[in-house]
Parts: sequence; structure tokens; C-alpha cells
Amino acid sequence: MAIILKSRREMEMMRRAGQVVAAVLSKLKQEAKAGVSTASLDATARRITEEAGAIPLFLGVPNPYGGRPFPGAICASVNEQLVHGIPSPKVILKDGDLISVDFGAKLNGYCGDAAFTLGIGAVNARHQKLMDVTQAMLQMAVEQMAPGMKWSRIAAEMEACAREAGFSVVRDYVGHGIGREMHEEPKVPNFVSRELLREDIVLKEGMVLAVEPMVNMGRSAVRTLKDGWTVVPRDGRHSAHFEHTIAVVEGGCEVLTG
Repeated sequence: MAIILKSRREMEMMRRAGQVVAAVLSKLKQEAKAGVSTASLDATARRITEEAGAIPLFLGVPNPYGGRPFPGAICASVNEQLVHGIPSPKVILKDGDLISVDFGAKLNGYCGDAAFTLGIGAVNARHQKLMDVTQAMLQMAVEQMAPGMKWSRIAAEMEACAREAGFSVVRDYVGHGIGREMHEEPKVPNFVSRELLREDIVLKEGMVLAVEPMVNMGRSAVRTLKDGWTVVPRDGRHSAHFEHTIAVVEGGCEVLTG
């Protein structure tokens, strides 16, 4: 499938959707404290999204394995959960936890998508480094994305950043193009593979990509839990996840979910 380039008008429409996403995630960072349930965070996200006249992207997404559609507006993944964690009143945050929140919204037909990982209270140094490294990988992309740049060059530096810290880049889940649909072409890996080198992505003005490094403390292999959604590392160690929707523009890029 072809990569859909966006006009300046479309990018501005996506920026408005991105502002809703940013507002939701900013509020959730404030509310995510010890004693708060992930269901409470989900309720806040739904309220803000509705007030903005937007639609939560994840709510009701069909399950690829044939199970129930996704029941939350946010993905709330705690500690060893990598992504697609289901919000629940039974999951109560406590000091030392890591929580990854992924959220997307559609406004006036255009999408925005972003994620963060946050430490609750005091976290141990190794977990803090995991978050710092994953966030730094995303910042590498922001600093380097520009027309004419090959994605493999950026992905190589992102992967090296994780490896040098002793962590692993998840290979089963990657970033993606985004626009009128949450998932568009191309697939945007955070690592270099033979497939990427064979069919590299040369960035062009008008591309809009959801760049989302996902990093495990241990090995990169993951599995899906029996709920049909929650993804965890096979070795049970902690994970981190950061994401922004980023538009390639003349001379560089612009973060639309900042």
C-alpha cells in the first residue's frame, strides 16, 4: 500500500487531534499516583475526549485473535506489561510501579496517537534508566527526522541506544503511518532488519508517522495474555513505551502531539 502524504491543512487538522491527545496524557500524568486505579485514569480520558468533541481511537477496536473488542479508551500497562493493558478498577497503582499509557483520538476525521511511561513515587534506578533510555530514543527521532533522511539510519541509532544500556528493543510491535486512520503505511520499526534495509523508508515532506519505541529490560520476546490483549515480555521483566505523532516538514519535523 502507498504512503499517504498529508497537505499542510491535513497536518493542522491532525495537530488539533494531537492537542486532544496531549491534553489527555498531561492530565493522566497528574492523576497517576499511588492508590489510583487504571479504570479511574480511563474515565478521565473519556471525559476530556468527549468534552473536546473527539472520539477515542482504541475503544471498541476488534481483537485480532477473535476475542472481545478493546474495552478501554486508554491502554494502561503496568510494570511488566508492555502494551494493550486493559484499564481496570482492580489495578491500583502503588509506589514503585511503572505505568505506560497509550492514547489516541480522532477529531474531525483526523487522528493523533501518543504514549508515555511514568514512575509512581520512588522507582529504582534501573527502572528509571529504562524510561530515560526509551524516551531518549523517541527524542532521537524527533531531532533527526527530515526530508531525505533514511529511516534505517534513525532506527539504527535508536536500537544502539537501547543495546548500549543493556536493554532490548521489542520487534513484534512497531510504529506506523497515521492520518485519517489510526494505522496507515508505512510500518516504522525501532530497529534495523533485513526487510527495512531492503525496502527502506526515505522520509518525505507530508509523511506523518507515529513513532513509538518499546523497550524491554530483558529479552525482546513478548507474548499475549489470556485476556487477548495485554502484551508482556516472555521473561517477565519491566518494559517502557513512549510515542509521538510526528509530521515531516520542510527542513525537519513537527511533533503534533506535543
